[in-house]
Amino acid sequence: MEVIIQPDITSASRLAAKFALNVLNKKKDAVLGLASGQSPLFFYKELIRLNKENKIDFSHVITFNLDEYVGLPGDHPCSYRYSMQENLFNHINIKPENIHIPNGTAEDIPAECRSYEQAIEKKGGIDLQILGVGVDGHIGFNEPSSSLGSPTRIKTLTDQTRWDNARFFDNLDEVPRHCITMGVGTIMKSRKVFLFAFGANKADVIAKTIEGPITAMVPATILQTHPKVKIFIDEAAAEKLKRKNYYEWVFNNKPSWQKYD
Repeated sequence: MEVIIQPDITSASRLAAKFALNVLNKKKDAVLGLASGQSPLFFYKELIRLNKENKIDFSHVITFNLDEYVGLPGDHPCSYRYSMQENLFNHINIKPENIHIPNGTAEDIPAECRSYEQAIEKKGGIDLQILGVGVDGHIGFNEPSSSLGSPTRIKTLTDQTRWDNARFFDNLDEVPRHCITMGVGTIMKSRKVFLFAFGANKADVIAKTIEGPITAMVPATILQTHPKVKIFIDEAAAEKLKRKNYYEWVFNNKPSWQKYD
């Protein structure tokens, strides 16, 4: 696990985009796992900029989104499909057939979950998974107590998660109670993982994720066991890390060949 602390969300996102550029330059048909939410938005803006500058080509890239609300059609303004179209896909040269997002209105949700998991496997697995983290430690919609080996499945959202997401809806009652999400086990099969967290409200969960015990009550802690994880945070999110100075020293003293690896 590499902890990368930057002054703010903009500098962290720009740096992360350089690492992503390295991944996509090495493999033109890379499979990306994408997160919705606020944390990756500046990162996606950087990818858009690099694409418009012809530094990244998405024409052969394949994407799988982490999750989707059950019951919301893809054209609903609060669906994650709609969010991804607005914040990334509409602005890059990706082929529509290469975009995969769980179908929250499928008649058979368990079958949709199995099919989604199989589709990831058929594409050879995820090369780079993008994550945010909830204040309670959830990744994707894997809420506290989720199995750390779980596959793509339906999950019931906690009151905390629904409250956190209520700002995107007219009122709390409109926030769905269920979702489809890649499982923790699915995420852990990814060859590389980038996790984004910004702001003082993420300081507690970042300290637990990086320096706390591995526990299903904080699903993000499982990332401690992944061989290729980079955590991009700002100073505010890093303020409760006990070894903050060490993480900064390590990053600033990497060998040149490892700079964007």
